[in-house]
Amino acid sequence: MDSKIILVTGGARSGKSVFAEQYCAACPGRHGYIATAQVQDEEMAARIAAHRRRRPADWQTFEVPWGLSDTVNRIWQQTDVVLLDCLTLYFSNYLFAHEREADGTIIEGALAEMTAILDKTARQQGKTLVLVTNELGCGIVPMGRVSRVYRDLIGRINQLAAKRSQQVYLTVSGITMEIKSQMVKLPVPGDEA
Repeated sequence: MDSKIILVTGGARSGKSVFAEQYCAACPGRHGYIATAQVQDEEMAARIAAHRRRRPADWQTFEVPWGLSDTVNRIWQQTDVVLLDCLTLYFSNYLFAHEREADGTIIEGALAEMTAILDKTARQQGKTLVLVTNELGCGIVPMGRVSRVYRDLIGRINQLAAKRSQQVYLTVSGITMEIKSQMVKLPVPGDEA
């Protein structure tokens, strides 16, 4: 059986992480959790603690705020189902590690990192990767350069992840819907019925 990639997106506090955790818990096998957040203040520590309390005790936690493409194969050796929460924090870390580079270089590097993670997962057999991400860019154009680059970077990362995923779920106000199967399919020129 080939590996399965699932993307769960939505706004902040939409319920996407809870859904992703429930999805993973329903999958058989050894469970892993890739934590991308870094404790930098008390508020973030409290958020991380809340996420830990929700997860079953037998899930193995991997703290990977950067360099996941270098460690993902090792993680797959120890797990069958992995929840990566979340891409937006992971690539925020990436952005700040590369912020002195040109905007296009940052985005292309991030896309290469995401592609490597997805490729290494796709080569596994019988594994399930559930990615959580925030849907950004639905509001006004940010005024600051870094915020605009981040919005653009996450938009491109989310598109790549959705393209490579078998299922894409959108969570709004605690309600989750599968949306990839509902995707509009444009007519192909020359395929008139």
